[in-house]
Amino acid sequence: MIRLVPVKAEEKELFWNINQKYLYEMTNFYPDEMDAEGNYHYGYFEEYFVDPKREAFFLFSDDTMVGFAMINPYSVIGAQPDHTMAEFTVFPSYRRKHYAINAARLILTTYPGRWEIKYNEKNTAAKRLWTAVTAPYSPTVHHLNEEETVFEFTC
Repeated sequence: MIRLVPVKAEEKELFWNINQKYLYEMTNFYPDEMDAEGNYHYGYFEEYFVDPKREAFFLFSDDTMVGFAMINPYSVIGAQPDHTMAEFTVFPSYRRKHYAINAARLILTTYPGRWEIKYNEKNTAAKRLWTAVTAPYSPTVHHLNEEETVFEFTC
């Protein structure tokens, strides 16, 4: 059973380390470069610990951390969503075991309202996930450019 566990301030370093691994994986889809210390820049990381509108969660299956999610209400298409999926991942060793779809569905039912979810078209796994999860809500599809797509919907 998937659980959402809010990231606490005292878990900031752990979350930073996990987020770095995720950002490294995202270099398969975005041309992000490491800084001089070998880290990837995530401009809003600190905001998740000071902005009450931003929430970060560890995703757990029983007692095992299988991923994380970050949500906020800030639109990437100029709309006024209640929630935007800023980041979402299930760690590689836990993929293809239904954790992602179960976690995504749990997030949407826990946070009903107007949503935006953006993904990179080159990330075929993300495209499959978000297409399946949002299908019941008949999302409006926005193509930001050739690579980025946003699903806008209400649940």
